[in-house]
Amino acid sequence: MSPAPYGSWKSPIAAADLAVAGVRLGEPRYDGDDLYWTEGRPAEQGRVALLRERAAGEVQEVAPGLNVRTRVHEYGGGAWDARAGVVVVSVDPSGHLLLIAGEDRRPLTPEGRGWRFADLRVHPESNLVLAVRQDHSGPGEPVNTLVGLRLDGLNDDGGSVLAAGADFYACPELSADGRLAWMEWRHPDMPWESCLVRSGRLQLVEARRPVQVVETRTVAGGRGEAAVHPLWRGEDLLFCSDRSGFWELYGSAPDGSVTALTGAGADLVEPFWVFGRRPYALTGDGRLVLRPRLGGRSAPMVQSGHGFSPLAPDVVDCDNLDASGERIAALVQFADAPDAIIELTPQGRRVVQASARPQLGPAWVSRAEAVSWGGPAGEVLGWFYPPVNPIGRGAEGSTSSIGGSFEPAEEERPPLIVISHGGPTAFSTSGFSVAVQFWTTRGFAVLDVNYSGSTGYGRAYRERLRGQWGVLDVADCIAGAQALAAGDRVDGTRLAIRGGSAGGYTTLRALTTSAVFTAGCSRYGIADLSALASDTHKFEAHYLDGLIGPLPEAAALYAERSPINHFDRLNCPMLILQGADDAVVPPNQAQAMADAAAARGLDVELIVFEGEGHGFRRADTIQRALEAELAFYGRTFGITLPVP
Repeated sequence: MSPAPYGSWKSPIAAADLAVAGVRLGEPRYDGDDLYWTEGRPAEQGRVALLRERAAGEVQEVAPGLNVRTRVHEYGGGAWDARAGVVVVSVDPSGHLLLIAGEDRRPLTPEGRGWRFADLRVHPESNLVLAVRQDHSGPGEPVNTLVGLRLDGLNDDGGSVLAAGADFYACPELSADGRLAWMEWRHPDMPWESCLVRSGRLQLVEARRPVQVVETRTVAGGRGEAAVHPLWRGEDLLFCSDRSGFWELYGSAPDGSVTALTGAGADLVEPFWVFGRRPYALTGDGRLVLRPRLGGRSAPMVQSGHGFSPLAPDVVDCDNLDASGERIAALVQFADAPDAIIELTPQGRRVVQASARPQLGPAWVSRAEAVSWGGPAGEVLGWFYPPVNPIGRGAEGSTSSIGGSFEPAEEERPPLIVISHGGPTAFSTSGFSVAVQFWTTRGFAVLDVNYSGSTGYGRAYRERLRGQWGVLDVADCIAGAQALAAGDRVDGTRLAIRGGSAGGYTTLRALTTSAVFTAGCSRYGIADLSALASDTHKFEAHYLDGLIGPLPEAAALYAERSPINHFDRLNCPMLILQGADDAVVPPNQAQAMADAAAARGLDVELIVFEGEGHGFRRADTIQRALEAELAFYGRTFGITLPVP
């Protein structure tokens, strides 16, 4: 049987499998013996369901049919909370809060007022729900405050304002003795650049203002320090700060003294993009459970002396933690299986819920290989996934129904897809991704780049991108592709780059500033930086000040780094995928790109998906987008794709 070229291998993973086979798990959290979590369901038009597992093992949906989601900061998170059997959820798209307690199901806030709520904390003993409120009812930029809402009635006033004056708030945490802690930050800073942890005493009063905060003080944070994620441990307030260069854990005593609780030289948290994440937890006996990021990987660990003891050694990444008594819940990733919510107890470990059923046997999985290379600012890090398909080789996990021999010609090297992650102050993990395996089982190699500016390697690595967005991220992706080609691991004539949002911008910049890549796919990517700065939402209104420079002083730099102004340099095919309802990257930017490229006669395809925002949630969108991208690479690289 003749060899099959890379890229033409028949895969057991279809685009439809990615669209409907899995759910997006989130926010595992205990309420006594009950464990809750969220599931984003592509097969239900992206609806987010809230699930609860009772102590006896029964699993039920808490708010059937509702979309438990918030759009505060547009990215949302923290759309629900539960305590003592009282559940409060944010209902999308109306944004109002709904109380669910046994047979009691009633609204806590009215609809149609322009209020959005996030980072909920339910306190039935105080008749109180704490929340971040974003008020869109007035003209101009929405107003963010920290509010307290009553559980026993409809909060027509949107709640009592507990903290105001800053541009952003998050993580309201109430101690047993009535002290309140929270995060706050102001324009032009992002929460990973400069952020305060503040505290005060919560007073319950009567009449129209059921609560107020007095005796406020700043616990930590300020210029050049990002203090985040407060949590009470008795009288002490725990928080994370990057004052050492890494996000380590600290404790503040009632007298204001601060003590470092960890010193591993590792980030314990990530940039605050979404609400609802719990990066560390306390067990019933007071032990700290954390997830330090070591060598780009993180896993649940318990503090042991000055170090950490792993609780799940096979976990390669951990997103959320919570604890109740001796039980620990974690949202984790594995190297060779779909991510899952697991529970750790002294009796062992169990999988509470997996995001999908395993589709691949061990021999099919391309495992992340940590790689590094030199970039303009120093060493760059990433994950390399070689093509893997065991058919015709007698390997474990082969499936004869697919048929054929996929052993390539000896002299052939695989085409490479370089992934530029979003954020850009985000990071790529080494966890199993069926989206990556979709490509590797077909004979593509994948390089997932943690370019300069990525999180998880300390503040210095993250701040490399300050003023250098569109420069270092692009150079690092280019250098990574070239290093793999020079090492004879990939075909240097078939290099593609893809990314979404900020990763889409890096993709577009790479395609308009170099001739290294021979194909590119932008998913809701940024083409016009000036338009983004003037037509984006509040959370990112000044994000570009640090990444590029403040306006109007840096206007010339914005123009120079905007791909839309350099389409005369584009010399390879491109695919543009865009949501019609995107509030972060308006779709007019995608249209402007496509129009500019078409005017030059370039092979550029634009697909706009109705009903989608910043990121694709619907099953039909996910399927159509992947199929379009596969067909695009097939055309561009001259690969004959197998018949489905």
